[in-house]
Amino acid sequence: MTTDGTVSPTINELEELRRDNQLLRAQRDQLLESQHQSDRTIEGLQHQLQQLLRRMYGRSSEKIDPRQMALFDKLLEQLAQAQTVTPEPLAASPAPATPAAEEVPVEASRPAGHGRRRLPTDLPREKVIHDLPEEEKPCPCCGKLRHVIGQETSEQLGYVPAKLMVIEHVRLKYACCACEQSAAESGPQIITAEKPLSPIEKGLAAPGLLAYVIVSKYSDHLPLHRLERILERHHIDIARSTMCDWMAQCAQALKPLYELMIREVLQSKVIHTDDTPVDVLDRQLAGTRGGTRTGRFWVYLGDKDHPQNVLAYTPSRSRDGPMKFLAGWGQSQRVYLQADAFGGYDGIYRGEAGGNVTEVACMAHARRKFYDARSSDAAVSTQALAYIRLLYDVEDQAKKLSVPQRQELRQELALPRLQEFKRWLESQQASRGGPVLPKSPMGQAITYALNQWDALCVYTSDGNLAIDNNASENALRRVALGRKNWLFCGSDNGGHTAAVLFSFIAACQRHKVNAFDYLRDVLTRIAAHPMNRLAELLPDRWQQARTAKPI
Repeated sequence: MTTDGTVSPTINELEELRRDNQLLRAQRDQLLESQHQSDRTIEGLQHQLQQLLRRMYGRSSEKIDPRQMALFDKLLEQLAQAQTVTPEPLAASPAPATPAAEEVPVEASRPAGHGRRRLPTDLPREKVIHDLPEEEKPCPCCGKLRHVIGQETSEQLGYVPAKLMVIEHVRLKYACCACEQSAAESGPQIITAEKPLSPIEKGLAAPGLLAYVIVSKYSDHLPLHRLERILERHHIDIARSTMCDWMAQCAQALKPLYELMIREVLQSKVIHTDDTPVDVLDRQLAGTRGGTRTGRFWVYLGDKDHPQNVLAYTPSRSRDGPMKFLAGWGQSQRVYLQADAFGGYDGIYRGEAGGNVTEVACMAHARRKFYDARSSDAAVSTQALAYIRLLYDVEDQAKKLSVPQRQELRQELALPRLQEFKRWLESQQASRGGPVLPKSPMGQAITYALNQWDALCVYTSDGNLAIDNNASENALRRVALGRKNWLFCGSDNGGHTAAVLFSFIAACQRHKVNAFDYLRDVLTRIAAHPMNRLAELLPDRWQQARTAKPI
């Protein structure tokens, strides 16, 4: 007991209080850690929820508010310089100076009109003359008939529904009536005219109807059950199963030309590729909900010297699909494969497919991850998108240049910006003292970009390369649009059929060829066309031959 009458704690009591204090501190630290973990989990779930809602109901455009760029003075200054400075043509002689007195004023650009466009002059025209009734032709003043002194003309665009027709093939037979003795002994010598070969032998559908069904399903995305009802309006009953068989037979007839397109794509120096899922009916899963499994459509785009678009189908997303398609590609030269970060391509880059293939990553994929993470860290996201925008500003200038000039411009402008962007990304990582946690959406975006960094910078080393893989993603949009209508493939064979026919639709769109005219003509000719001249039927060469014909 102390002098003031209070009881002093014993040593045991002090030790117990110290232990309690340590326990409470540990519990506090544990609760704070749990709270931080819960906050990160909630932040991740909110991020996923916002992405799902945006994909379902929001806009697909990945634009950001330009006012947010004002937060970053240095980047804003670089953006302004990139927009005002245009590259001078390399190795170009300077133009002679024009005296100020001789300067010709540039006419102010007129805004695009919003009025009605002129109708094509080559459309068939039908004149409908509107006359006054007979009782209104006399003049009300003198009673004499009035004379026509002019006319007012206006135009409307009409529509005549498509019509079906029956093509009746008549094969004339010939015999010699003068050879009576020969006819009496062995019968008359009769010869019958040959009928042109058909893509579907003894089939009901002519090439025009086959082309119509192909374009309707694989370009206009009409399921066969809708086409069945459309044909019923013309009093023609054709079952969807019959049209499905037609599509398989057309794909088989076009298979040699499809394989030629593949061989031409594999001669490219640069190939863009991507894949998209598709539901496939499976009889073994008939008892389960839905009864479908997931197959894959792959697209392979040739370069400008081999301009063919080819789609392929595989029952799964295993690496065997691209490995088999690209087997042997790049044996004679160094080639580039531009794709996403799918691990199935890693074996191709290691040379397991038998070629010297260099990986080229997609800047649009990296940008999308930063854009998706803007809800969790708006400031870092906006700055990352600003760096990427600077790179695309260089591409806006580079696309007007030749291949060597494009490479030189990228080395001069894009490469320093990439190095600056990388240093900034590394400074944001928590492992280097930055504010971004590795498991956060922004941390995952930064990790993705840094893991793909070497492949993201490859495009600066060759003017033939693109900064992103948007071309192949755009080529797969027709599959995504069709999938919302016909929903699934009936089997793996149906997937292969769709891949062949999608390829011709995609190639026609690339070369701005009327797909119906092309398919109708090719299906008419391909059965009898010489195999050594099969390249004449490729969409680009077919179009060139057609435009070169004298009128």
